Amino acid sequence: MILPILNYPDKRLRTKAKHVNVVDETIQTLIKDMFETMYAKDGIGLAATQVDQHLQVMVVDMPDSQDDYQLLLKNRQDESHKQPPKHHPLCFINPKIKEKNGQEKHTEGCLSVPYFQAEVQRANHIKVEALNEKGEVFTLQATGLLAICIQHELDHLKGILFVDYLSKLKQERLLEKTKKMTNG
Repeated sequence: MILPILNYPDKRLRTKAKHVNVVDETIQTLIKDMFETMYAKDGIGLAATQVDQHLQVMVVDMPDSQDDYQLLLKNRQDESHKQPPKHHPLCFINPKIKEKNGQEKHTEGCLSVPYFQAEVQRANHIKVEALNEKGEVFTLQATGLLAICIQHELDHLKGILFVDYLSKLKQERLLEKTKKMTNG
């Protein structure tokens, strides 16, 4: 089922997600619905917070290249052209970053902040530990775009948006633009 996505500046996006105690059928259904929602919106990542489920669950499916990622960003603005789903799905339950190294600036977009992109600096190599959709613990070393995406989605679980990394002036301009788009 495709779930509605909360849009900036909805205050519910600032909710800190709760730890998942048991990976049961309810959580597995949420994961399935999150993947379906993410694919329908041409996303590469989605946190449960974005679909108003405040649990530490996030899904990621990376494009094969930087060019594929740029195409996805363009597709969000052009609804007539849809990218077929990718085939690298990852689910993270109760994710925790164990190591961070290096820095990389990358243009980020967000399904909760449609039609807006900005450069954000993040670690370009991380080690993350989480549970998968079966409740099994796993550790993943991620670099580049995958590392950035995981950090972006993990921020959502903490009530942080990528726009929070921007200057106050850029945040104010985005808020004004968002209000005009939703009221006008």
